[in-house]
Amino acid sequence: MTKRTARRSAKGLPPLSDAQMEIMDVVWDQEETTVGEVWRQLAAKRSIARNTVQTVMVRLEGRGWLRHRAEGPKKFFYSAVVGRTRTVRGMVDSLVDVAFKGSADGLVMALLQGRGVSEEEIGRIREMIHEAEREEKPK
Repeated sequence: MTKRTARRSAKGLPPLSDAQMEIMDVVWDQEETTVGEVWRQLAAKRSIARNTVQTVMVRLEGRGWLRHRAEGPKKFFYSAVVGRTRTVRGMVDSLVDVAFKGSADGLVMALLQGRGVSEEEIGRIREMIHEAEREEKPK
């Protein structure tokens, strides 16, 4: 079993589409929210039907990404089953495994050569590398 398969099996959740990720971002930001609240946030940025948001959220719940609690017969509060950090780490791991054949430096080179990074980002990346090196040293 490959690392990728093991991660996918452990998490057991299907990948998120762009539209699903957009909704999950709102849910993660709010921690607990309603369809109406998600719709209002998305509709402030672009045209989207409330029913579309509701359909996607119900599907996300069916796929295991969301759960809800009812408050009365018609008001559902949704929250994420899996946190943003864990989700993004899984997405990056999968990207590295598939697109870069497991090479993290390949991902970094693609970022540097393609998108580029600002001086501020370079400073933060250096600090992250130094922190990782400190954590790796035997005690």
